[in-house]
Amino acid sequence: MVRSILEIRHLRTLQALRDSGSLVRAAQLLNLTQSALSHQIKLLEDRYAAPLFERKSVPPQFSATGARLLQLADAVLPQVEAAERDVARLSAGTGGQLRIAVECHTCFDWLMPAMDLFRVRWPEVELDIVSGFQADPVGLLHQDRADLAVVSVVDEDEGSAVDHHPLFGFEIRALLANGHPLLAKPWLDAADFAGQTLITYPVPDEMLDLVRQVLAPAGVHPPRRTTELTVAMLQLVASGRGVAALPLWAVQGYLDRGYVSARPVGQGGLTGRLYAACLPALSRRPYLADFVAVVRESCFVTLKDVTLL
Repeated sequence: MVRSILEIRHLRTLQALRDSGSLVRAAQLLNLTQSALSHQIKLLEDRYAAPLFERKSVPPQFSATGARLLQLADAVLPQVEAAERDVARLSAGTGGQLRIAVECHTCFDWLMPAMDLFRVRWPEVELDIVSGFQADPVGLLHQDRADLAVVSVVDEDEGSAVDHHPLFGFEIRALLANGHPLLAKPWLDAADFAGQTLITYPVPDEMLDLVRQVLAPAGVHPPRRTTELTVAMLQLVASGRGVAALPLWAVQGYLDRGYVSARPVGQGGLTGRLYAACLPALSRRPYLADFVAVVRESCFVTLKDVTLL
């Protein structure tokens, strides 16, 4: 009987299982089906005649065998990834710049840590954020004022003129003051917002998922109030001045402290999505692909209820 060979992908599987905390999330992180991931793990366990982790524990508790292979993964994989980046530099040339424009006020919560990780991996790439909130970040690409735009909607009219690289999806929750009458409902429908003051960022409606996906199609147009700051929005909600809708990962800390309360929007929940938009010429640069990978992986592991697109 031929024994299976330990491969780089096996080490990546073990790392993903540890970092994501479950088989389901590890499969998503690796872009595999759960059955394919389980098959990989089974082959390794057959090879070493020992379980790699405790199946019933969440997060996984690794056996001595699994822990030793993880130690190997942590030593080898950074060297493999560094070599791959070096080869990409040799084939495509070094240097370059990545100026990032955002349309999302809460993006900085995850963007700054991702940029820090990327800067270590590509120190020769000049990394910068285009100052201020941008109502039309894709327009900055065409004006050569930005190299990458973080956007929430794919503009089909752009066609092949702009490449959109999927980043991640996330749940958006309605936020209400503690004790608000609407908390008696398991979720909120469009009609529930009709009599409420909706507190949002000062952005066009097409950038607000709640308005674009839920309220506008239902013909609901509640009175509005805007603020630039997330903390100010939550303070207004907490004091009963209105309701809001924000990504769950952006407000989880406030919910854990009981500062405000939340309900899903719609029975199936409301999902927001983010993409990295750039001109096709930049898509061919190796550091762009690595930046997208860094964002996807770091956010998937660290943010609450994030799913990969």
